[in-house]
Amino acid sequence: MNHAGSTSHETKSGQRVLAVYRALRRAILEGALRPSLKLPEDSIGEQLGVSRTLVREAFGRLAIEGLLELKPNRGAFVANPSLEEARDVFEVRNALERQVVANLAGRLTPQQIATLEHHVKLENDSQGRDGPESIRLAGEFHIVLAQMTGNDLLNRYVQEVSSRCSLILAIYGRPHSSECAVSEHRQLIEALTSGDTVKAETVMHHHLESVANRALLERRPKQDLSSLLAPFARSEGLTPS
Repeated sequence: MNHAGSTSHETKSGQRVLAVYRALRRAILEGALRPSLKLPEDSIGEQLGVSRTLVREAFGRLAIEGLLELKPNRGAFVANPSLEEARDVFEVRNALERQVVANLAGRLTPQQIATLEHHVKLENDSQGRDGPESIRLAGEFHIVLAQMTGNDLLNRYVQEVSSRCSLILAIYGRPHSSECAVSEHRQLIEALTSGDTVKAETVMHHHLESVANRALLERRPKQDLSSLLAPFARSEGLTPS
């Protein structure tokens, strides 16, 4: 048996699953794939140029993050959280992220500070150009913070809850709501750099409360699945079958 060949195939399959996961995740968080939209495995596989098996694996990851709902005998649907569920998600997120900043206050390295400042620059550059991308970048700022704690469990929980919040904002977020997040993220960096844990927790608490309060029902018209997925597929090097 050619173990090297088998390992190489598994590696390539894993990379393809990750590419499909990333493409679909961006399409959901940037609002291209709207809530309650059904995602047939065969259609998604054709659009992304991969097998249904790989699509199914990517669906599993997205379901764990709360971005998809897998319904027995019905298939996969983009999650559609209610406003009541949204409040519960933000409540949990607030508690988790106050722990994140408590872990990081006064402990950030110069390189980590530079990474955060670069991310905020990307957020700032996206303003007025792409609202959905701004929402995605704002959520990823918090994921980067959690990764910096070095606590794998805390990181995983924050990533899951941040993804759900980004979906909620893509559904209910007011136009230009991400503009406020940029200045608030700068305040967070300053508080963490100063080493004042109480201030950092307070800034994070008020920031997430502000994000949760900037919610307004806004629905978009339906579009063809192929046109919705095309730009996200290209960004991950995926091609239709």
